[in-house]
Amino acid sequence: MKKIEVEHLNLWYADFHALHDNTMSIREKIITSLIGPSGCGKSTLLRCLNRMNDLIEGVRIEGSVKIDGEDIYQMKSGLTALRKKIGMVFQRPNPFPLSIYENIAFGPKVHHMAKAGELDGIVEESLKAVHLWGELKDKLGKSALGLSLEQKQRLCIARLVAVKSEVLLMDEPCSALDPLATLKIEELMRYLKTDFTIVIVTHNMQQAARVSDETGFMLLGELVEFGRTTDIFTRPKDKRTEDYITGRYG
Repeated sequence: MKKIEVEHLNLWYADFHALHDNTMSIREKIITSLIGPSGCGKSTLLRCLNRMNDLIEGVRIEGSVKIDGEDIYQMKSGLTALRKKIGMVFQRPNPFPLSIYENIAFGPKVHHMAKAGELDGIVEESLKAVHLWGELKDKLGKSALGLSLEQKQRLCIARLVAVKSEVLLMDEPCSALDPLATLKIEELMRYLKTDFTIVIVTHNMQQAARVSDETGFMLLGELVEFGRTTDIFTRPKDKRTEDYITGRYG
């Protein structure tokens, strides 16, 4: 089932045409990766999926991005509701300078999703979802800034779980992590896809091959090829994709 439909998406930063007529469909509850060389537009495309580019002065967008059939650039419910539904995890984890407990409880409080007596359960379930409860259940009052990088990234994902996001956008979520922590986050992604639609940008082709079900290859702002990950990596249809996969450039 389609969760996200991108149709003829173009984006300009002032006079610079950064995204060129991109079209793709992202299926529900799978992991989709966007790969390509640095500067190819993959993070820009990812940020279009929850209108993060709206924050950048001079951006102009044409085309459509539909979530569950509704064009997010025409929706009436507002950006707060959109970013609750479609959450973002960044390259470097960005926990709030609050306690572990308050990091998780913050979103449900802001969105009026729970009464005070229900927050304990939300915090516990959210931390369990990212496999942190056992490590942190006795440290909930401590600052989240004291956690390891991997724990911080899991905590940021738990914040999205707490507000019941449906789509998790991950912009190179493992780039700041060591190889062991990277594998743990990849395991978490595979676990979470049973409940969430996940879209990741990664510079690591091996990571895309390991974790994603479908992959899009981008070059110079164009979505060159999109399909099943096994096909992209073993039977690419476009010569440019083959050249990138085999290391001829990038």
